[in-house]
Amino acid sequence: GACRGLSKDYFSCATVLFVFSGMWGIALPITRYSIPEEMQEGSVVANLATDLGIDVRALVTRKAKLDIIHTKKYLDINKETGELFILEKIDREYICSSKTTSCFLKTDVILENPIRIFYIELEIMDINDNAPVFRRETMQLDISESTAPGERFSLTNAVDADVGANSIKTYYLSESKYFTIEIQTGSDGSKYVDLVINSNLDREEQAVHNLILTAADGGVPARSSTASIFLRVLDINDNAPFFNQPIYAINVTENSPIGTLVMKLNATDLDEGTNAEITYSYTLYTSEKTQEKFYLNSNTGEIKVKDVIDFEESHSFDIYIQARDQGSNSLSGDCKVMAFITDLNDNYPEVTITSFKSTVNEDVAIGTLIAVISISDRDSGDNGEVELTLNQQATLPFVLDKSSEDYFALLISEPLDRETIPRYDITFIVTDKGTPRLFDNETITLEILDVNDNAPVFPQSFYTIHVVENNIPGALLTSLSAFDPDLHENQYLVYFIMEKEIINTSMSMLFSINPENGNLYALKTFDFEREREFLFHIEATDSGVPPLSTNVTVNVFILDENDNSPVILPPYSDHGVNSENVPYSAEAGYFVAKIRAVDADSGYNALLSYHISEPKGTNLFRIGTSNGEIRTKRRMSDNDLKTHLLVILVSDNGEPSRSATVSIDVVVVESTGDTQTTFRQLPVKEESFSDLNLYLLVAIVSVSVIFILILISLIAVKCHRSDGSFSRYSSPMITTHPTGSWSYSKSTQQYDVCFSSDTPTPFPPADGELISINGGDTFQRTHFGFTTILFCHFYSS
Repeated sequence: GACRGLSKDYFSCATVLFVFSGMWGIALPITRYSIPEEMQEGSVVANLATDLGIDVRALVTRKAKLDIIHTKKYLDINKETGELFILEKIDREYICSSKTTSCFLKTDVILENPIRIFYIELEIMDINDNAPVFRRETMQLDISESTAPGERFSLTNAVDADVGANSIKTYYLSESKYFTIEIQTGSDGSKYVDLVINSNLDREEQAVHNLILTAADGGVPARSSTASIFLRVLDINDNAPFFNQPIYAINVTENSPIGTLVMKLNATDLDEGTNAEITYSYTLYTSEKTQEKFYLNSNTGEIKVKDVIDFEESHSFDIYIQARDQGSNSLSGDCKVMAFITDLNDNYPEVTITSFKSTVNEDVAIGTLIAVISISDRDSGDNGEVELTLNQQATLPFVLDKSSEDYFALLISEPLDRETIPRYDITFIVTDKGTPRLFDNETITLEILDVNDNAPVFPQSFYTIHVVENNIPGALLTSLSAFDPDLHENQYLVYFIMEKEIINTSMSMLFSINPENGNLYALKTFDFEREREFLFHIEATDSGVPPLSTNVTVNVFILDENDNSPVILPPYSDHGVNSENVPYSAEAGYFVAKIRAVDADSGYNALLSYHISEPKGTNLFRIGTSNGEIRTKRRMSDNDLKTHLLVILVSDNGEPSRSATVSIDVVVVESTGDTQTTFRQLPVKEESFSDLNLYLLVAIVSVSVIFILILISLIAVKCHRSDGSFSRYSSPMITTHPTGSWSYSKSTQQYDVCFSSDTPTPFPPADGELISINGGDTFQRTHFGFTTILFCHFYSS
């Protein structure tokens, strides 16, 4: 008893007792040790060699062994030291009955050569390692209200696997003015408790009493447990229904068809009549989930499948059934049905998307987290092992990063471009490893948000616009709409003219552009003779942050129209009548005069032709259509008039044609001394050969050489071709030059038309103009104050 009450963690101790008993008439010694239960493995009980007086070396030589009379080998001998030690923890409650106060573990020590047997008894002392346990944690009592005070009702007692002082010592009842308890001690020392009625019960005043019964043992420290007492006050009906067993265990296969019979309960009531009529119902301990899965027939007690049963949802169901009679004070009996579910492979793997970003900017960084994906399978084994992949129909700029066993991160792996792909449909495919393999998928849609990463784009990098002169101010010239592949404010464009000062004139004063749609307007009326071309830039800027812009070059060409009439150059005037003398003896082809005119227009509108419009029917004079030279067609006769009034018509080739007239009175004189015309009678200004004359001479010679070279080239071309004689002219056609002027052409023919004055006598400087064509068709006007004027037009096709 020295070790009684010690914990299993304390140092082991043993009390050795030597007793003698009679066996076949011979007194054999018995060695007894006492140890507490639950000692640690390896703990030494005693030195057996010393206690038995055996040489330690004899334990090996005489092959000492331990013969334990029990199902397990709890002890063993260390043959090197002679110590008896714990081989396996000893549970007193497992070895001995809980009602036995003394518990011994008997064993024999056997030595050979010669054989000798030592009897060992190991007393296992109890420790307080078990708390009291009620056989029923909830006790329901139905007590008739007619029960007299002092009536006793036995309650389910608690049990304690420990013995002696560690067993149940007392019971306590929660405070109640109607009930108390009395504790009874059985012949074996067990404690029983009775519920005693202290005063009369009144069901109408209180039909239900909830009490708490506590059982406490005598250990140090004391252990305790509680049970609930649900007491109902009933009228007289003293037999409650009961089942043939309190607990039923059944197996139910998952996915069993609805209506499948699980089992049929049958309760018995010893009463008669309505007191024996039983109805079945679920108790409050049966969960709502269980009631949804199983149907209970209240009259027959049949339990059937009511809904789909899933093993992965629940492996088992506890069904608490109550059988209640129909007496005036009905009584009931309870049982428990434990339904165990048999598993089938019927679950598909699942994929769950969490932390999903449904939209990202197209400039999002590589490695950005888009979503977190978790996978699971409610099955087990290979059926529950799953793997996750992305749909392989298209190359996606995403990658799956496995962060843990069942979690993956969807990351950006390549740069995104909304203008190429504005959205992605990403499908996650999860597959298990069962046979056959089951799979599932989940699709998410990722919208790519626009950022201002694209500048506006014009359809052309260079715009050429032709505007006919004398246009109406405010007229629409063209639309310069740009395109921006971005969205929303990133594609809202604003147009404006980039200022470029030309001759102190701002482009915004000449042109206007609608900032919203790029429509370009002319703000003024243009005159081809004063302004031919405008070059500026239009810029389109989006509304993004920061804004992006693009500019385009615009070249506006002013086209000529026939808005100027020919002008007669001095010495002739289109006002009044001019006079010229011709000798009577003049031969055919005699030069009378040369009419010179200019037209401020350009191209075809400036191509002049000369005609004699009066007198009609005359056969004496002719005029060169292209050069304006008036010559005699034949010799004079006596029948001819002495005075001829010639009205010269100078017409351009515009549509409609414009013209000017000049009148020349040609007088036939007899003597050659009188043939000087007013043109020849102009005073000659004597001046030395100046630098200006030198420059003019060089210019005339250069132009003449160029003209001769061009003429030779034209003749060579004409000789090479078979289109007809060089002098045969067909109807000409006008083609438009890129700068807005013209070239005078017919098929492959080229023409040089030069007008020059062959009058040897110079005349005073007048407002003469040199009309030339730049690049073959653009007229430019240069003022000179010299006596000889060269007019040269080059028309090409």
